[in-house]
Amino acid sequence: QVQLVESGGGLVQPGGFLRLSCAFSARTSSVYAMGWFRQAPGKEREFVAGISGNNGRTDYSDSVKGRFTISRDNAKNTVSLQMNSLKPEDTAVYYCAARYGATVTPTPRYWGQGTQVTVSS
Repeated sequence: QVQLVESGGGLVQPGGFLRLSCAFSARTSSVYAMGWFRQAPGKEREFVAGISGNNGRTDYSDSVKGRFTISRDNAKNTVSLQMNSLKPEDTAVYYCAARYGATVTPTPRYWGQGTQVTVSS
């Protein structure tokens, strides 16, 4: 069983930055791919970023590429999402997710409870 707990959401002005963190419990964290998804009001949940467990390969959606950076620390069992140059359209509930294997997509097996990110002036 894998448990995920996010932190770091909040309110930020356009152009600002936030860092989300996710603490996960797993016996062998490196066998799980990790990622972040988000869901805005009235929209479906969408993939944001992912990182593999063994080689650290990363993947991003086109909408955040160049602005967001995902990283993980297997020794500390944490995964982070550094979000820069935030835009109002980044407003959403952000979910940490995990899946056994090389990639977190298409459908993660485990989900956190979500953390709200609001980008507004």
